[in-house]
Amino acid sequence: MSTNNIATSITEALEQYFRDLGGEKPHNVYDMMVDAMEKPLLEFIMARTRHNQSQASIILGINRNTLRKKLQHHGML
Repeated sequence: MSTNNIATSITEALEQYFRDLGGEKPHNVYDMMVDAMEKPLLEFIMARTRHNQSQASIILGINRNTLRKKLQHHGML
């Protein structure tokens, strides 16, 4: 899947979200999208690295302490 396909999938999900609102005003869309994307990404990378946080942080391009905070936030530690 290319970056364009991922972007298209996100756009389609947002379009569906706004349709489902039925006229209600949206709120916290950024946090909602980050949480929706971040947990499956972390689950995939952690499984791929056999839960090696150092390797996962390198793949993700983030500091290992940042990774730990994100794992804790999503109840993955």
